[in-house]
Amino acid sequence: MNKTILDTISSLSLDSITVERKTVLKQLAEYIQNKLDADKTIRLNFICTHNSRRSHLSQIWAQTMAYHFNIKNVFCYSGGTEATAIFPKVTETLVRQGFQFQMLSESTNPLYAIKYADNEAPIICFSKEYSNKFNPKKEFVAIMTCNNADKGCPLVIGAEARFSIKYDDPKASDHTPEQTQIYIERSLQIAVEMFFVFSKVKLLH
Repeated sequence: MNKTILDTISSLSLDSITVERKTVLKQLAEYIQNKLDADKTIRLNFICTHNSRRSHLSQIWAQTMAYHFNIKNVFCYSGGTEATAIFPKVTETLVRQGFQFQMLSESTNPLYAIKYADNEAPIICFSKEYSNKFNPKKEFVAIMTCNNADKGCPLVIGAEARFSIKYDDPKASDHTPEQTQIYIERSLQIAVEMFFVFSKVKLLH
């Protein structure tokens, strides 16, 4: 794994996660554990309204933590109730934290290949509706990362489970002096919570 990403992971503190939050996160860990025990593919679809900030941060950090803890057959996705574009501050933040971005198509909704480890396939990211053909249609869990998507999607078609793991929107800091720091903090919050989730999954021996 990229050294800067490893340094970022080593800086995380589980003490930042409240007891109440851990209870919510453990439900996702149990879902992953059950899939692993049954030798089934684990598909996680992180859903937010615009698929521009929190859902992408969650997708990327979840895939990275699955690799970090050597949990196989984990495939992470993201989507929205509508498609927009990955917000540039998200890519800037993740590059600062060690990820390598390659723009595969330049448009109003760019397509990125994101590397977290040399010998692993890149994570393909672009903004899309959660039901986009790029995402799974069945046997996946829907993870709602914002209030609006949670309320706006009373039913996520094809999902076999659903969890609400909401994050404050860093968009609130846009065009303020605090923007860079807020995006870093939100990325690290998501990173440590995905670290916690995958740290609870026990490998079969």
